Amino acid sequence: MKQDGDAAVNVPPCFISNHEGFRGSIKNLIRDFVVTEIDVGGRRVTAASANHTSPCASSDANSQSSAQFKQESDASTDCDVDATPPSFDLSVILGQSVSEELEQFVLTLKDETTAKQELSLGCFPDKHHRANVHRVVRHRFPFLMTITIQPEIRVREDPDYRELSQLVTEDEAEDFFRFIDAKVRGSSYTFGPDDSKEHRTAVHHFMSRRFGKLVETKSFSDQGTTAITVRLREQGRPKKRSGEERKEEEVYTGFTLRKENLETLEAISYMAAALGVLPSDFTYAGIKDKRAVTYQSMVVKKVSAQRLEEKAAEFQKRGMHLSQIRSVGEPLRLGRLQGNHFDIVVRDLRRHGTSDTHFSAANAHTCLEELVKEAVENVEARGFVNYYGPQRFGSSQSVQSDHVGLALLKEDMVGAVRLFFTPEEGDDPHSHAKRHFLQTDNAKESLAMMPLSKAKERLMLRALNRYGTGPDGCAQAWLSLPHSMRVFYPHAYCSRVWNEAAAHRLTTLGHRARRGDLVWRQEGQNKLEDAGETSLPQIHVVTEEEEQQGAYKLGQVLLPMPGNTVKYPENSMGTWFQERLARDGLDKCRFRVSSLKLNLPGCYRPLLACPCNFRYRLQAAEDGRGEVMGGSSRSDRQLNGQTGEGKQGSLVLVLNFDLDSSCYATICLREIMKCDL
Repeated sequence: MKQDGDAAVNVPPCFISNHEGFRGSIKNLIRDFVVTEIDVGGRRVTAASANHTSPCASSDANSQSSAQFKQESDASTDCDVDATPPSFDLSVILGQSVSEELEQFVLTLKDETTAKQELSLGCFPDKHHRANVHRVVRHRFPFLMTITIQPEIRVREDPDYRELSQLVTEDEAEDFFRFIDAKVRGSSYTFGPDDSKEHRTAVHHFMSRRFGKLVETKSFSDQGTTAITVRLREQGRPKKRSGEERKEEEVYTGFTLRKENLETLEAISYMAAALGVLPSDFTYAGIKDKRAVTYQSMVVKKVSAQRLEEKAAEFQKRGMHLSQIRSVGEPLRLGRLQGNHFDIVVRDLRRHGTSDTHFSAANAHTCLEELVKEAVENVEARGFVNYYGPQRFGSSQSVQSDHVGLALLKEDMVGAVRLFFTPEEGDDPHSHAKRHFLQTDNAKESLAMMPLSKAKERLMLRALNRYGTGPDGCAQAWLSLPHSMRVFYPHAYCSRVWNEAAAHRLTTLGHRARRGDLVWRQEGQNKLEDAGETSLPQIHVVTEEEEQQGAYKLGQVLLPMPGNTVKYPENSMGTWFQERLARDGLDKCRFRVSSLKLNLPGCYRPLLACPCNFRYRLQAAEDGRGEVMGGSSRSDRQLNGQTGEGKQGSLVLVLNFDLDSSCYATICLREIMKCDL
């Protein structure tokens, strides 16, 4: 159980806002912390059959049908993001002037002598807003391709559209591209009658060359006319030329996983054992908290939907609820998500400096509401330091995951294994088995003692028993883990360095963008272009003149995660990174561990993060049960005065907000409350 006052030793003591904050405890109950993944389309990944009601659900029946999208960067105030392309005018999303400029751009495309190559639609810092811009522009103008050069979106004519429009009518080309963009499973599109076999062959070849992985085409004759019908492939993958049935290893099944009090990797290990596949056969977009109720998308290879359905009841007994089980065409990729939505309850609220005096309903209006309002408004306006949260470093109190990662980066396989098996205090079976291994080097006996639920430890002990405990055997032990588990440890080390760098940057260079800082590129500068929402940020080094002019804000400043492709700041922070890595013996590190098939290119992480779609409310907890009282029809930003508990009623805070991927709700709470969690 996480109580207030627990030391967040992985997070440096540095804040952005200076409000007083308050104390409280989180995760008293599993259902106090609900995490729902937001997919790349901006939709929440929820279990359709799960009876979970989000604390952010408003009793106002009109709240869901009110403005679905605002011009500001916080795209929506609703709990759910509409999965279908909005039908309202583009000026609502882009603004009147940009919308008119886009219309004019489209009109000039046909005149190749005067047409612009591309048009900037502006910068959209919020991912939800960007996703809606991409979706709506392509729906309105299917012949355009939208390109993200974060945070800017640009449009240009899709060359595939131009090629197709020379083979079919423009109306057919537009309709076809809308059909492709929608990707509705089981749907098809039929072109107009075409009696020229040579022309039909050209269309077939175009489809195969440009969209072969997504669609299949066939010519059908009906009443003397012939037309081409295009169907989305059932699994989204090209069929075998031999016509044979797809082999088992090519079967992919997607599902939504709802889990309670389980690590993502622990849940995967259990499901893999029950299904007779490897943990590496499971793919996912992100790892979710252990002590929480979490919803996320997953894909498993080599397991049919029917077989997964048959195992669902068994998994449910272990705290895993599987829903929306269906065949899919490909695995998921790590990081392939927009972010996460959080529904959090903070209990035992009190001011800093108090220990047992809790706020009652009698004085909540005069003190607590004021503190909460100030804190939330500050964080909404200014954001928070984008630290990696404690869960990034593992739950162990003896050896943190970043220490293991450092040993792996030094290619000290034996040392990394021994750090991995460092036991906790106490004599629980898990620690006892670890202690036995370190004392005896006997992997076989330690494996017999290791609890069945400890999948990672058991995988490594099996390999150590087979290959020995020397350097080569330890390398094989690490290779026995799925890649996502192996790379977790070096990433933990790099995350530790990033956290320290963020604190040092704010302490020494302050809360302004400084010369030599790395920032997002501004509009108008040359950029390396990449399509879609997966493009890397384009890096610009702040000049002295730009610092003096205040051309960039602190929220635009980036810090690199150490790796072999990143650029470091060209100020005192660049020197700091060099000295920090050298202190750990990594001054010549290539951030590759070839023997473990690990490559760490690094990345750029914004110094600050900001929650979106933020809501909060104060209300009473039922005495003795810990339940959150609901039923209020008042605004989420109003204090619920119907406590029903009198002076004995303890107030709780309910928070609902979205964060981008790799941002941590516990760090956001830390900034709000001004205390470690």
